[in-house]
Amino acid sequence: MTAAGLGEPGLEAVTALLREALADPGTAWSLGSFGAIAEFLRDADEPAIALPDRRLGLATARGAIALDVLPELRPLAYETGFSSGWNHAVALCLPEGACAMGRRTVVTELGPDGGAARPEDRDAILFDLGLGMLAVDACMRTRDPAALACLREGVGRPLFDPANPIGARLAAMSPHRVFRARFGRIEVFSDIPGPGGTSPEGPHTHVLPKLLKGGRTHAATTPIPVGLVPCAAIHPPHPYKDGMGRRIPFEPGRLASFRALLERWADPDWLAIKNGGEPRPGGPISPKHARSARRAAASQAQHLRGESVDESADEEAEMHA
Repeated sequence: MTAAGLGEPGLEAVTALLREALADPGTAWSLGSFGAIAEFLRDADEPAIALPDRRLGLATARGAIALDVLPELRPLAYETGFSSGWNHAVALCLPEGACAMGRRTVVTELGPDGGAARPEDRDAILFDLGLGMLAVDACMRTRDPAALACLREGVGRPLFDPANPIGARLAAMSPHRVFRARFGRIEVFSDIPGPGGTSPEGPHTHVLPKLLKGGRTHAATTPIPVGLVPCAAIHPPHPYKDGMGRRIPFEPGRLASFRALLERWADPDWLAIKNGGEPRPGGPISPKHARSARRAAASQAQHLRGESVDESADEEAEMHA
């Protein structure tokens, strides 16, 4: 698949998409790369404030999201189907030549975080964790003297170096996590779970060193056109899962809502296959992604008929593909 057929979406249309998603507390957000990601979500009754600058976004007591609408930003709605279910998202992509961030490979002190979503955080010190991702800087931020001393002791070393003192003390310090792309950031304020802890039901981060080693920007199952790099994603309410991935009764209205997003923001060749068409001769959709689109359509038809099966095993395999 290539990006050539997607066209120019227009700043007003992209802005409207982001505003509508931010206004919906049922919509979650992610920003990151394959192996390291920050997620922002909020409860329906959770207080949230708008940002005090020109950026789109909001902040809660647990985290924040801040976005700039760049001319290069390309939303891409898609689904990934497996044998008994599907995932969906609207990827927020940049051209490969316009997405690069710092790509640092050792812990690096960056100074005060002038781009923080909340003014009260802008004098705290930002540290790049040196994960070396193409389009995302994974950072931490603190003003706590003990945490600053530990982070500074780790400067110049890879984060996962056994001699780096940061790893052993990370959960206890729980500095803010700040994941940045060229068009925005997600910040996580909640504490880091200790060893064996589960992800909190709110903004959180995942860093998986084994997946990072591959240097991939996204899972092979995700139908991103050649030439584009997904840096973040919108995750509208799913028809059979809540924001933490737990099963809920199937809601056909959510399926209809995402179909409308597909009609506006999906790759036309991919959408034609999802709607029952055949791949265009010489077209950009790979056989793998065509099969995935058909599986999503078949599973949705099954749910609409009132049939369902356990998706957990298939979904776990799909996440790590």
